Amino acid sequence: MDLGLGGRAAIVGGASKGIGRAIALGLAREGCRVALAARGRQALDEAARAIAEETGVQVLAVPCDMARYDDIRRLVAEAVAAFGRLDIVVANAGGPPAGLFEELGEEAWQRAIDQNLLSAVRLVREALPHLKRSGSGRIVAITSAAVKQPRDYLVLSNTARLGVVGLAKTLSRELAAYNITVNTVCPGNIATERLMFLLEERARRTGRTLEQVVSEEESRIPLGYLGEAEDVANLVLFLCSDKARYITGTTIQVDGGSTVSVF
Repeated sequence: MDLGLGGRAAIVGGASKGIGRAIALGLAREGCRVALAARGRQALDEAARAIAEETGVQVLAVPCDMARYDDIRRLVAEAVAAFGRLDIVVANAGGPPAGLFEELGEEAWQRAIDQNLLSAVRLVREALPHLKRSGSGRIVAITSAAVKQPRDYLVLSNTARLGVVGLAKTLSRELAAYNITVNTVCPGNIATERLMFLLEERARRTGRTLEQVVSEEESRIPLGYLGEAEDVANLVLFLCSDKARYITGTTIQVDGGSTVSVF
């Protein structure tokens, strides 16, 4: 399906691997110019080279810690300077560490808020003037299925990411007059490095093997298997397109049916 994204310009956070990289690749395949942002320079450069070689579109690698406002300012400025416009922003950052409430101090909480809530606030703030000029701006925030069904040992993520949902819902109303849509995508049970690390932690805590824990996790998924990063990317691509012009303010999980909440 041609989503009509050719010639547009996007920023994708956390794009050196996992879900962010899959989204960046999907956008580039549709002809969208993409600025990839991530902390690790080597992995970021490798991702940018691979995407550019496969798709032939302009790809920009911008080292960026999404927890640092100065980095986000520079990210948006470099993307606009390179592309001359900005139409799509995908707010995505790695999740905070697992742990019980009593194990986590002030520094861990501040880092989680900076990385997983204020990163979205700051990215939208810097990008907004350019998204308004686009005439069909798209903001997609990547959170977690935990915003609909909080997960044990993930109190930092459960808390910070819920703030992003509130932000996105509010922005969907405030920015509708500029034809900007704002949606939240909530991955769950996606076989990324992040999920595998959390499953390894669960195996360690419970004295089981990783294989046993993965099998247990899959047994809770109605579809019976872990998803892939591309499964999330496919939804994001649709939400970024004009075909999704009447969809805004939504919070959609991509989790194989494992979330049991109705809404």
